[in-house]
Amino acid sequence: MIYKNQTKAYTYASFTVLFWSTVATAFKIALKEMNNIQVLLVANTTSLLVFGITLILQKKLSKLKDSGFYGLGRSALQGFLNPFLYYLVVFKAYSLLPAQVAQPANFVWPIVLMVLSAPILKQPLKAKGLMALFISFSGVMILSSQGKLSSFKVVEPLGVGLALFSSVIWSFFWLLNLKDNRDDLVKLFLSSFFSNIYIYLFALIRGDLFPILSLPLVPAIYIGLFEMGVTYILWLKALRLSETTGKVSGFIYLTPFISLIFISLVLKEELYYTSFIGLCLIVGGVIIGEMRKGVFSH
Repeated sequence: MIYKNQTKAYTYASFTVLFWSTVATAFKIALKEMNNIQVLLVANTTSLLVFGITLILQKKLSKLKDSGFYGLGRSALQGFLNPFLYYLVVFKAYSLLPAQVAQPANFVWPIVLMVLSAPILKQPLKAKGLMALFISFSGVMILSSQGKLSSFKVVEPLGVGLALFSSVIWSFFWLLNLKDNRDDLVKLFLSSFFSNIYIYLFALIRGDLFPILSLPLVPAIYIGLFEMGVTYILWLKALRLSETTGKVSGFIYLTPFISLIFISLVLKEELYYTSFIGLCLIVGGVIIGEMRKGVFSH
C-alpha cells in the first residue's frame, strides 16, 4: 500500500512540475495582450473558482467558519502578500525581462527564505548557508548579463530587482503561513478570496477593469489553472501521499530546466549561454542551502 501511494505521489508531483514548467511561457504570452494587473485579475479569479469548487467537492465548506475573526485577518494579510502583491511584482518583472531570465531569477526564494529565517525564526546562518547565498546570487548576476558576460552588466536592473523582490514577498508569505495550522485548501481559498478583492479594487481605480472584456483571456485563465490553482491541489496531494516530503520535493528542481525547453520552443527565445550557467548556479545554491546540516543551527 505504501509503494502504491508513493507511486501516486510521484505521478502527482510529475504533473505539477510539468504544468509549472509551462507557466513562464504562459506569462509572456498573456502579457503581450494584457498588463500585469489584468493578467492577475483573470488568473486570480480563475484560481478562486478552482479552490471554491474543490472545497465543495471535498465537502470542506463548513471548515471556512472555523477560521474565526483572527483567521480571517490572517488570510487577509496572506492574500495581500500572495497572490496579490507577489504576482503583481512577478508579472511586471516578466513584462520587462526575457522569460529565460525572469524565471530563474525568481527561483532564488529558498535562499531568501533561509536568510530571512535567521532573524525571524532565530536560525543563524552557518558556513553552508553563506556559501549557498554567494553561489545563488552569483548565478543571478551571470543570468542578468543576458549573454554579455564579458561586460558583467545587469541589462535590465529594474526587471531583475523586481524578480528578486518577489522572492522576498514569497518568503514573508511562507513564514506567515508556517504557523497557520488551518486546512491548506481553506487557506488557499481565503487568500485568493481576499486577493481578489484587492485586485478588483486596484484594477477599478487604475481603469484596467472594464477594458479587460475586450482582451483575449485564455492565457490568463491558463495561468489561473496551472500556476495558481490546480497545481497547488496536485502538489498538496503529492505531499500527503508521499512517504516523506523529501521524496517528492526534489522534483521542484527540474522545473526551471524544463521551463527553458518550453521558452525556447514556444516563445522562440534564443537561449543565452549565461541563462544556463546562471540557472545551474542558482539551483546549486538552493540545493546546498536546503541541506539542513550545517545551514541552520539546531
